[in-house]
Amino acid sequence: MSKVALVTGANQGLGLALVRSLCRRFGDQGQVYLTACDKWRGEAAVQQLQAEGLSPHFALLDITSGENVLALALALQERHGGVDIVISNAAARITTELPPAQQVAHFIDTNNHGTYRMLSAFTPLLKDGARFVVVASSFGSLRHMPSHLYHLFDAEQLSLEDIEATMDAYVRLVESGRALAAGWPEWINIPSKVGQVAAMRILARRMHEEAQQRDIVINAACPGLVDTDASRPWFTDMSAAQSPEQAAADVVWLATLPAGSTAPYGELVQHRQIIPFR
Repeated sequence: MSKVALVTGANQGLGLALVRSLCRRFGDQGQVYLTACDKWRGEAAVQQLQAEGLSPHFALLDITSGENVLALALALQERHGGVDIVISNAAARITTELPPAQQVAHFIDTNNHGTYRMLSAFTPLLKDGARFVVVASSFGSLRHMPSHLYHLFDAEQLSLEDIEATMDAYVRLVESGRALAAGWPEWINIPSKVGQVAAMRILARRMHEEAQQRDIVINAACPGLVDTDASRPWFTDMSAAQSPEQAAADVVWLATLPAGSTAPYGELVQHRQIIPFR
C-alpha cells in the first residue's frame, strides 16, 4: 500500500532534505507532500526535486492559519483516507537585529501554536502504523529552564490547551519586558522548544493506549546543529554543523521506525538517542 507522507516548512533547508530523503526511500510506493506557506517557493522546491528525478507533491500550508491547516487535513483525508507520516518541521526564524519583544508573538504563533494546530488537525488522520515527528531541539529539555517554571510544562498533568495558555502568557511577559525578572531564559527559542516538546509529550501520553493498539509512534526530534541561514546568526562556530541532508537522516529514521516499534515513544530524540525531558 502506498505511503502518504507530509513535511511542513519544506521549501528549503532541513525540510527540503527531509522530502528528498522520503521521496528516495519510497519511490513509486509513496506520495510525499512538500508543504510551504509561499506558493512560489514551494513550487520552485518541487521543481528542483523533480529535476533530480523525484516526484513530490506540493501543498500550500500556512501553519499560522488554523483554517488552512484543517483544510489540508480534510483534503488529505478525502484523497488518501489518512496519512502515514507527518513531520512537523515549519518554524519561524528569529533575528539578532530586533529585540525579542518585537519577534516573540510571531515566533510563538508559528512554532508553538503552529505545532498545536498540526497535532490537533493531523492526529485524527494517522493511519495504523503511522509516525508523527515534531522537529524541535535539544533546547526543548527542561534542563535549560529554571526549576520554578517546570510545573508550567508538566506533560503528565497538563493538556495541550494548558501549554497554549502558558505560551501566550510568556509572550505577554516578553512584550511587557517582565520575562527576565520572572526567571525566563533570555533567548526566546528555549521556552518555545520546551513548549513544543511538552505538547508532543502530552499528545503521546493521551494517545498511549490507542498508539500501542494501532502501532502509532509519536516523538520529537532534535536534528542537531544544521548549517542553514536560520542557524548561522546564532552560532559563532559552525565547523561541526551538519548539512541539511546529513541532519535529515536521523529525523527520517525516527519517522520511518519499522512496524511494531514501541520505543522511542513520546521522547525527544537526537542522533537516535533519547534526551531526557527533565
